Amino acid sequence: MTKIAKATKDKLRKVSTATVATCLFKKGLKNQFIQHVKPLKLGRPTMVGEAYTLRYIPAREDLNPITVFRDPKHLQRVAVEECPEGSVMVIDSRQNARAASAGSILVTRLMVRKAEGIVTDGGFRDSAEIADLDFSSYHNRPTAPTNLTLHQAIAINDPIGCGDVAVFPGDIILGDDDGVMVIPAHLADEVADECIQMTLYEDFVLEMVEGGEPVIGLYPMVSDEAKLKFEKWKSAKL
Repeated sequence: MTKIAKATKDKLRKVSTATVATCLFKKGLKNQFIQHVKPLKLGRPTMVGEAYTLRYIPAREDLNPITVFRDPKHLQRVAVEECPEGSVMVIDSRQNARAASAGSILVTRLMVRKAEGIVTDGGFRDSAEIADLDFSSYHNRPTAPTNLTLHQAIAINDPIGCGDVAVFPGDIILGDDDGVMVIPAHLADEVADECIQMTLYEDFVLEMVEGGEPVIGLYPMVSDEAKLKFEKWKSAKL
């Protein structure tokens, strides 16, 4: 799996999911926001890392007794032990939170192994414990039943769907308080550079609006006066 440059990740940590969504929309990508997931804890640093995926299918009772966890090759456990440092584990739970995608022990193991975070379109058990970890985690809602009652881990690091978004291994996963965006890996550098500039302009606009300026002609910037003000403001800032 190709890793993006640290400089690109550092840029992406300074931008929001909202800015990334607009940037990708300009490129024709309208469906990159993972639906119906939220952070277990607000106010954490922005999560940025390469996608490492786990896919579940509906569990079949004869194949998923509790004893399958004794198997050292059980794919849920293998995924946790093989998720690369700095990556985000993204789990396709078919948007079904009636059973847990994982719990606090596995999420803690990911944290200790220096993964960047975890995202599922299902739910986590032990959610309060996971929220207390120094680790970025996103899900639909808390749930108590073990994954085996509903989910069978079937594939690691294959393309998946998560919250109605296609996620390919190595795509860049960016999460903040609003939710999670998926950035195609080949666009990561370009998106990072553009979003840094967009964020700078948005900071300018916010400052102007807070000072009483109207948004017409300013946002988007179409008036020559606004352009001149922005250039002067940017020179002073930089």
